[in-house]
Amino acid sequence: MSGTGDAPAQVSVELSGGADDAGSVFSLLGAAFASDRADGPAPRAAESGGPTVWSGVFDTARPAGGGPSGSPSLNGPVTASVQGGYVAVDRVVTVLSAAFTVPRRAPLRATRRRT
Repeated sequence: MSGTGDAPAQVSVELSGGADDAGSVFSLLGAAFASDRADGPAPRAAESGGPTVWSGVFDTARPAGGGPSGSPSLNGPVTASVQGGYVAVDRVVTVLSAAFTVPRRAPLRATRRRT
C-alpha cells in the first residue's frame, strides 16, 4: 500500500451480500488496484447465518497491472460502501460500473480539503 502521502488514493470498500459475490467483487477490484486483500482469505459466510460485512482497502494510485479474468457474475445483490478521496472513489466506481450495474442510492458527498 502507498505511504501516508497517498492517503487520498486509498479507498475503503465494505461489502455485504453473499460470500461468493463479495469474493467476485474483491477479485475484480484486486485485478485493478493494489490491495490489502491480496494474500487474505476469501470471504466466508458467518457461521451464525447473520449478516456479514467484508472490507478491503484498495490503492487506486497503484494499478495491479491485471484485468479481470472472464466476466464476473453475481448470484444476488451486493451492497457496497466506498469511502475515500473523491477521485479515488470515482476510479473504484468506474471499475465496478464496467462489470456490474451500479445504482447510486445516496448522493455522493465530497468536501475539499484545505491546505
